[in-house]
Order: sequence, then structure tokens, then C-alpha cells
Amino acid sequence: MTLYEFNILSFEEKQAIVHDIGIFLDNYVTTDIRINCYAIDKFFVELVYNSEFNTITEVRSFKCGHEMEKYSPDIFKYFKTNL
Repeated sequence: MTLYEFNILSFEEKQAIVHDIGIFLDNYVTTDIRINCYAIDKFFVELVYNSEFNTITEVRSFKCGHEMEKYSPDIFKYFKTNL
């Protein structure tokens, strides 16, 4: 699946794809928000949760960049060796 193919899916379809084929990498947690980061093929997806209600409020997809800075540096080691 390409990033373009993923981006044209509905909100519910994106969630299903992430849960079916996404590889969990890391999470980012604050008092207001929780974000789980997944890899799908050669792009990343963040599932953004409302911490109070434990519901997914947003699905973000991207190839790379500053979005990854909040996660562990170990993620970069994984992708240098596996992609």
C-alpha cells in the first residue's frame, strides 16, 4: 500500500488498515493526548487518542520528518536496517 492509497481511505478504513497490517513502533504520551506510531510499508501512521475518553480522534500519515522527533531514536535504527 502506498501513502497515497492510504490517504484516500475513510477514517474507519484507515484505522482498520493500521490495526491489520501496521507495525507498532512507539507511543508518545502527555496528560492530554496519546499517540501510537505505526509503520506501513514505507510510511508512518499516527493514531491520535483522546486520553480522557480513550477514543481515536485523528489518523495522521507521513513519510518522515519532524513528526518523528518525539519518538525514541531506536525507531530510526529499525528503519535503517529493515527498509
